[in-house]
Amino acid sequence: MTATDPHTRVREFLRRQGLLGQGEHAELTPLTGGVSSDLWKVDLPTGTVCVKGALAQLKVAHEWLAPVSRNRVEYDWLQFAARLCPGQVPRVIAHDGEAGLFAMEFLLPEQYPVWKAQLLDGRVDVAAARAVGDLVGRLHSVSATDPHSPHRFATDDNFDALRIEPFLRVTAETHPDLRHRFAELARTTANTHLAVVHGDLSPKNILLGPDGPVLLDAECAWFGDPAFDIAFCLNHLLIKSVKLPGRATELRAAAHALAGEHARHIDWESPSAFGTRVAALLPALALARVDGTSPVEYLDTAERHRVREIGRALLANPAPTIGQLLDQWALTCASVPPSTSST
Repeated sequence: MTATDPHTRVREFLRRQGLLGQGEHAELTPLTGGVSSDLWKVDLPTGTVCVKGALAQLKVAHEWLAPVSRNRVEYDWLQFAARLCPGQVPRVIAHDGEAGLFAMEFLLPEQYPVWKAQLLDGRVDVAAARAVGDLVGRLHSVSATDPHSPHRFATDDNFDALRIEPFLRVTAETHPDLRHRFAELARTTANTHLAVVHGDLSPKNILLGPDGPVLLDAECAWFGDPAFDIAFCLNHLLIKSVKLPGRATELRAAAHALAGEHARHIDWESPSAFGTRVAALLPALALARVDGTSPVEYLDTAERHRVREIGRALLANPAPTIGQLLDQWALTCASVPPSTSST
């Protein structure tokens, strides 16, 4: 091993933090599922923890560089969210900003299943979606009036590198006739600063724990547009309705429940203005998940074509409200014939 070996780096971090004594052994097991960080399950003599470190080059096919300072951003978000919603984010145990590493509690998969896995298995829990909307709405609402959040999460460059560039500007290159819509959405998103945004509110980053949902992976946290979070999560539910047409009605009900429960907390602006931005942004994010830097892995060629056609139709003619967007997605999906073609 060399000094740059990641296992050595993690063990040295654990020793500096007093979690691993001299002569004691730590068993590191790499965890999968993300593209932006190295993640390990670490078995220590005193128990098991999870250690996370950000990567400069994300694990995707295209070049995707991002500042490793986002490890500190996620640590800050976890501290912020833990004060408001204890038990609904992992508890942070140790942090080393200079090394770009932090340790947090390890949540047993048997007790905290990943929402994405349940959805792809066809198990759609509308109550879980409603609980996610409630949790995210509470976080948005409190952060909107917190005097420290605008400065603490002034992470515009980080959010641009991780979200606006790869999801909007890169995707626009594949759809030049819609480039003006992508550019408008990129400007609106970048220039809206209302609340602390999680930034990666995907079912893969949501655990369904015994006491409610638990949010993970807030590397993109930013004081910006909370509409991004809701559009991002609803988009995943709608894409899964293309993958699982037999569960489309339930998935649409889950999307309505999440958006409706979140809306009860909107007090930083008019709900109609918020909903308009969500409805405008969601189709662009749908296209990003088939033609952007980080496409979803579970769609086949015909399903990608279907998402592409739906996304293009709804981006060209945006719905004015979230409810109408969800209904138009279903109608457009029904009108797109199965196909194996791709662009």
